[in-house]
Amino acid sequence: MHLLPHSLALSCLLSIATQQAVAAPSAPATRRAAAPQTIPLVRRSRSSHNSTEWLLSQKHGIESKYTSSGQSRKRANGLNLLTNQNADSSYYGSIAVGTPAISYNVILDTGSADLWLAASSSGLSSNSLSGISMFNSSASSSFKDLETNFSISYGSGSARGTLGQDVVQFAGFEVQKQTFGVVTQVSDNLLTSPVSGLMGLGFSTIASSGATPFWEALANADRTLDSPLMAFQLTRFIDVAKAQTLEPGGTFNLGAVNSSLFTGDIDYQSIPSGEEGYWIQELAGLAVNGESVSLPSGSSSYAAIDTGTTLVGGPDQYISALYAQIPGSQALTGENAGYYTYPCSTNVNVTMRFGSSSISWPISNADFLLTQASATLCVGAFFSLDTSGTSAPPWIIGDTFLKNVYTVFRSSPASVGFATLSSTATAMNGALGSAPSATIGSVVASVTGTPTTDRSSTTSNPARRLTASVGVVALAVSALGSLFAL
Repeated sequence: MHLLPHSLALSCLLSIATQQAVAAPSAPATRRAAAPQTIPLVRRSRSSHNSTEWLLSQKHGIESKYTSSGQSRKRANGLNLLTNQNADSSYYGSIAVGTPAISYNVILDTGSADLWLAASSSGLSSNSLSGISMFNSSASSSFKDLETNFSISYGSGSARGTLGQDVVQFAGFEVQKQTFGVVTQVSDNLLTSPVSGLMGLGFSTIASSGATPFWEALANADRTLDSPLMAFQLTRFIDVAKAQTLEPGGTFNLGAVNSSLFTGDIDYQSIPSGEEGYWIQELAGLAVNGESVSLPSGSSSYAAIDTGTTLVGGPDQYISALYAQIPGSQALTGENAGYYTYPCSTNVNVTMRFGSSSISWPISNADFLLTQASATLCVGAFFSLDTSGTSAPPWIIGDTFLKNVYTVFRSSPASVGFATLSSTATAMNGALGSAPSATIGSVVASVTGTPTTDRSSTTSNPARRLTASVGVVALAVSALGSLFAL
């Protein structure tokens, strides 16, 4: 789930077109008539044609060439322009649902795996939902009510309703019979206009609904995506005074990476064996201003790479050790326990290293500085988080880190990759502009969704506790802003 407060408008949309040039045969030169020649005919052995494999290859080849049912699909990739909401608090894209298709803005969250939309209902009359587009199942001729309860709880609220199926389009792709939550009860402040819901981009193993996520249905389908991956480039507006509530948020790519947005190689690190659910990486190195924080190895340092979380959360002893390297830092208490202040005059350089990689990725001082508490004290973007007793890993790595790298989530082999942002990408930081409009684009590939497993209930699935824990940050940041306003 998402949290916190400030993205360049992609002033120009880069599209890559593949062109194929076919050379026409040249006319033959005039030449003398040649004498007749005899070409001997040789009968081939039939032994290579009587195998089952050969027979099947001939049949499938003809079907593929001439019949629509057997026609080979062309692999494809697509993109969706993101919006930066409330100074890097969250990033959303747009999907289209139903027949006829209607667009909705949704938070893109790699830290969960369920898709849900606020729906037209008398139960959603709260003023907090003003300006939010709501899904109307009766307006879609392709909608199917699954008559199954659906519920998700976050630290900042909860959403309840039922499960349904419909056609969903996103980033140039379409999944028919996609299962999603049709939410008729939403806590105040869970959604902020113009966002209508959330699209989970984690693995189906953590889906409360039991449904296969949109991206995973495409990745599982043969010859659909160019590559089984998705990639994020996020913009930074947290330190831009004139930033509007909505600014251009960067680019989401599905099925391929955008080589214009990064330089060098993508450093992929495998998800630990058996941990496919969240996009898990082992946090192998953490340093601040050149001083290392000692971390344990293995699962005690597992981290979820989560686009739907604003900050970076980790076990108290390591967060405390990090701030101990910043002179003048101090732990906050009461409702703000878990956060730390430090002198605003201090330039904080934090680096993080994952898996077996030798690369330490830096976090901008602008991202580490969450908010100003007083004339001299600032609040850091790393906070203490206790996930014990839940299915969540000890660390949650959110947008505070992800704004500094090009991030690739690859399902096969299961891994997460980081790369250095290009000058094209970093030029988008702080570049004021209009937020992308929600659009319904052309569909380049379509697959059929898969049935759900029975995981839904009126109570939260334990796997959802990660989002519930992280969701607290949204409220805490809001509280910090009012507490320290001087």
